[in-house]
Amino acid sequence: MLQGVEAIVIKTQNYGETHKIITVFTKQLGKITALSRGANRPKSRLSAISQPFIAAELLLYVRSGLSTVQQGSLIESFRKIREDIEKTAYTAFIIELTDKTLQTREPDPFIYNELLQTLTWINDKEEYMVPVMMYELKMFAKAGISPVLHQCVSCSCQDVPFVFSVQEGGLLCDACRALDEHAFVLGPAVLRILPVLQSASLQQVGSISVQDKNIHTLRLILDQYYDRFGGYKLKSKRFIDQLNELK
Repeated sequence: MLQGVEAIVIKTQNYGETHKIITVFTKQLGKITALSRGANRPKSRLSAISQPFIAAELLLYVRSGLSTVQQGSLIESFRKIREDIEKTAYTAFIIELTDKTLQTREPDPFIYNELLQTLTWINDKEEYMVPVMMYELKMFAKAGISPVLHQCVSCSCQDVPFVFSVQEGGLLCDACRALDEHAFVLGPAVLRILPVLQSASLQQVGSISVQDKNIHTLRLILDQYYDRFGGYKLKSKRFIDQLNELK
């Protein structure tokens, strides 16, 4: 069956000397794997749309097994991401997280749009950590490991102040904070923004301004949370850690 799709390339691998197998996240079909014939040839018409991190319109011959790319046209190459090592690292991170989280051929237009908008933000702007974290939280929800951010995870109390417990999987109220002596003490700004990052789309939020110290706290929380509940070791995350050590 021939079908036109809008897609983001999330993984590629060589197949023989001239072909590529690409994994794409499509708006219409979800995640799908396809053979891109001749994509490794320098003058191939499929070469440009068979690269990681690009958005493209593809015409696929869809099969129950390996599909085939018939033709395609580039929507966005995200060139500025490729020219910046840190942007490349965080893009690889959210792309790998997407690949590990999504099931094959389960369409999710909302997540597709969030990924496309996040890539566009990383490409176009210098400050992009908040959109990256917003997307991470959407992936946590998709994977069924969302932290509890609207009430105490232990007693369901909704009275502030709260601390965040990685161990318990969300917020703890004053009465329950003894359950985790290593819980993060959160300031009012972080308490306000965490539920927004979890539930709002990037388009709804628009411009985002978060103090560096709060971004640092949020980054620590999400990193430790994924390490505990994520289930997959991400190669891209190790590379980010190495970059941070060099700073």
